[in-house]
Amino acid sequence: MTELAKAQLIQLDDDFKKEKPGGEKVSVQFNPETLKVTFANQLVQPQGGDQAAGNTGRQFVGAGTTKLALTLWFDVTAMTEDAVDDVRRLTQKVIFFMTPTPDKADAKKMVPPATRFVWGSFLFDGIVEGLEESLEFFGTDGKPLRAQVSLTIGQQKILTSEFKGDGKVPSSPGQKPMSQAKQGDTAQSMAAKNGQSDWKGMAAANGIEDPLRLSPGQLIDVRAGAGAGIGFSAGANIQPPSITPPKFSASASVKIN
Repeated sequence: MTELAKAQLIQLDDDFKKEKPGGEKVSVQFNPETLKVTFANQLVQPQGGDQAAGNTGRQFVGAGTTKLALTLWFDVTAMTEDAVDDVRRLTQKVIFFMTPTPDKADAKKMVPPATRFVWGSFLFDGIVEGLEESLEFFGTDGKPLRAQVSLTIGQQKILTSEFKGDGKVPSSPGQKPMSQAKQGDTAQSMAAKNGQSDWKGMAAANGIEDPLRLSPGQLIDVRAGAGAGIGFSAGANIQPPSITPPKFSASASVKIN
């Protein structure tokens, strides 16, 4: 069984090229339900044009931006290992990526950590621009046990995703595209809907005993048996005709006068 991939927040070096040695790395407790990616262009006001008439001339853009918004959940009551008594012990690891630190080039300036959010094949590098934490469940001693953390990560460019290969999913044994029969469907009508002419071969390949009466909801592989049912009726048992060879006599009768 394939192990569930966990989303992670990883601290990068200052040039956003690789993971920072000894930097922070946090695996989320629960994977987010959705990832919202927003693209925006920075519009530059053109010079000239009749603005009073609504004509502002040709539009130009500056650097584009891409933002990622997601929500993470933390719940100490759901922890089975290394349980803690306060959910903020977990969320403070996420808040780290929002906390500015002195810049190496100029100690008087504060910069937030370079951050990478990665989940499976999805990767987003940027800076945490906003964070909102909601404490939603409390124990009898008043300690928060559950929290919702909303993050916004931004980068100063338009994000382009890169993929390897053609992206086609290899076929697996036992996995076939199935179509569901509706009320009144027949093997012939289902084959026609899917561009198949050999409905007899399809019926035979699917083990359909009565091609004129399909059960509503019945799953059928409409591509099965294509070209294999010519001159064949589903459920029929056709045997080649038996041929009896002619009998010949090897004896001869000769009459001598």
